Amino acid sequence: MWDDAFPSFLIGLREGLEGGLIVSILVATLVRAGAKSRLPQVWTGVLAAIAVAMSFGAVLTFTAASLSATAQEAFGGTLSVIAVAFVTAMVFWMRRSARSLSGEIKEKVTGALAMGSGMLIVTSFLAVGREGLETALFLWTTARAAGESVGPMIGAGIGLVIAAGLCWGLYRRVLKINLTKFFTATGAVLIVIAAGVLGYGLRDLQEGGVLPGKAVFAFDLGQSIDPNAWYTTLVQGVFNLMPAMTWLQVIGYAAYLVIVMTLFVRGIRATAKPAPAQRVAEDKADKPAAVDAAAVKAVEAAEEKVVVEKDGVAAEASAEGPVDGTDAPEPDPEPESESKSASESASESASESASESASESGSESGSEPASPVDAEPVAAPAGGGRKRPAWLLPVAVVAVPAVVAGGIVAFGKSKPAGAPTIAVSEKECGKGFTPPKPGRQTFQMQNTGDKTSEVYLVDPATNAVYGEIEGLAPGTTRDLVATIAGGSYAWRCVPTGGKPVTSAAVQVSGGGGTKAVIPVSEEDLAGPLRGYKQYVDQGLATLTGQTQKLSDDLAGGDLDSARTDWLTAHRTYSSLGAAYGTFEDFDKKINGRVDGLPGGVHDKDFAGFHRIEYGLWHGASADELSGPAQQLHDDVVGLRKAFPTQDFDPGDLPLRTHEILENTLQFELTGDTDQGSGSNLATADANLTGTRELLDVLRPLIAKREPQLLTSIESDIARMQKLLDDAHHDGTWTPVEKLDATARQRLNGITGQLLEHLAPVPDLLEIRKSA
Repeated sequence: MWDDAFPSFLIGLREGLEGGLIVSILVATLVRAGAKSRLPQVWTGVLAAIAVAMSFGAVLTFTAASLSATAQEAFGGTLSVIAVAFVTAMVFWMRRSARSLSGEIKEKVTGALAMGSGMLIVTSFLAVGREGLETALFLWTTARAAGESVGPMIGAGIGLVIAAGLCWGLYRRVLKINLTKFFTATGAVLIVIAAGVLGYGLRDLQEGGVLPGKAVFAFDLGQSIDPNAWYTTLVQGVFNLMPAMTWLQVIGYAAYLVIVMTLFVRGIRATAKPAPAQRVAEDKADKPAAVDAAAVKAVEAAEEKVVVEKDGVAAEASAEGPVDGTDAPEPDPEPESESKSASESASESASESASESASESGSESGSEPASPVDAEPVAAPAGGGRKRPAWLLPVAVVAVPAVVAGGIVAFGKSKPAGAPTIAVSEKECGKGFTPPKPGRQTFQMQNTGDKTSEVYLVDPATNAVYGEIEGLAPGTTRDLVATIAGGSYAWRCVPTGGKPVTSAAVQVSGGGGTKAVIPVSEEDLAGPLRGYKQYVDQGLATLTGQTQKLSDDLAGGDLDSARTDWLTAHRTYSSLGAAYGTFEDFDKKINGRVDGLPGGVHDKDFAGFHRIEYGLWHGASADELSGPAQQLHDDVVGLRKAFPTQDFDPGDLPLRTHEILENTLQFELTGDTDQGSGSNLATADANLTGTRELLDVLRPLIAKREPQLLTSIESDIARMQKLLDDAHHDGTWTPVEKLDATARQRLNGITGQLLEHLAPVPDLLEIRKSA
């Protein structure tokens, strides 16, 4: 959670400080101009900006929740790219405008004073609103990338609270910060974070079908690093770098980081601070001539600082203040001294005019500067009309964005023409369901309960599933698309922690045939699981004797027998593929690869079959390999002892039918794991044996649901076995790299085709709560 909080903390701190400085300058300018009565209008504009930002975040959240899974990916990816563009523009804008920010805002406020109260509200709203919208968009994208909202929201909240404290300290002159250095440092960090958000957004666009290359990975470190380790989680949360990334992600990340960071660093070096006299001249040239003289004096006297006189305390916040923070000087309790101090500060400017000096004299004598508001009291409306309540406008500026956002969420959800809305809950499961027409239909499934639920369109007589949605959150709506034919249909709602509820059935007549999936329960997989665990236990017993013989060979100095017995033992272990997920740490000890080890084949943690293989085929002596061989045997004995108590998820059986040969294609048929024996095809043959064993225990379940699929799989297995047998002559195996191009192409082709036919098995035999 805390790793996901850092990017949001940084954006909350930076955007909060920017917004806080703007508000401080607005307030200070009004106070200096003697227009304290206008402060509620400033706060009204600020409140409206916050309300709009929060409403914008709500619209993003609920709009995304109502989309289909593919549309959500495309929507989120698009907004991620937009968020990166906003943050990039914000970083460069703040670096360029930090020095002139105070003067620009004072100029706008001074103009608003002359144009009326409404313009002052608009000015403060626009000044703060942009920061709020940027913050809402970036927080939404970071929360979506994190996959949870608690961490990012806590991080943003802490950042905003600290920013508010810093702004108060600057306003009250309790501390001083070099804001130029602050925004430069945070800008560089934000560019790195934005690069990660861009990479995540590009991946979303690929998943949503907007961009190509979804399956073209630049790297996949899933087998080399622990995805649950603290350092992995930290890198993923802060930088959005994943163990597996596509080429488009990597190129987008690197290109953005190199180009934007280069421009940012060059801009820092090229930025020259303008001379004080030049800034004074520019400020004087930009002053609007039509503004009240007292307000003009207030703006120029500030000289790019925020000086506030309130309740007898002098406070200062500088947009380009000194580097070191120091304690504030003791405030002067006399208001007259405050006015004098402000006058003396203003008189030190070389650009002061005679009329401003006259204004200073009046200020020194204790008189209050004239205010555009106080100079001409507004007459009461004719007829004694009632005064508008002070609370009305603030309430309105909060209520209007909330109502608009609610309207967008309520009425903005796109529905296919005529798509019925079906309730999903324990009490209202299937409410609104009427007999649909035959053909492809879209149903709007709306969770009206208070629990996340799964919902299935089923045949109540056979429990066959025609369509399903998993993880439907309370208050959200998603599409379920199913092909309807003649038959009986009902909805089955399965709330988290609750009991399944089935709606009343409806009958549909006419239409062609449709395909349904007969659901599988844990009980259905209990028999196959017992049979496969027995197979694995017998295999481990055989493996224990084989590793003992290998150890004895090396202890006796018989390297030739050790090579033969190594291959026999390794093939036995490789035939137990479905159990890899339950072997826990033993698999790394027994069959770990060299990938990811700092020292490679010479690393102290390189052990097991591949460590011994490297030594046997690279001239190591029997004495050198006796220790690793004995350790391998001890690990196998430990695994056999621990296996009966290890958890074996029944859902792993269908998954492994595909995953075993997927690893074969990735590691064995490429020669990636070969350490000199040239026995990758022998290992592939053992993997095929393990896959065949799995299919044997699952055959009854597959045959009941998809008999034609089983026929295609068995045909592919026979063809693959024939190609592997052709590479096995007189007890030796042809190394992968020595296969002729045609044979290798055929082997890769049939393996890929077999994997395509095995791919539906995990979905076909997925454990469904509807069962």
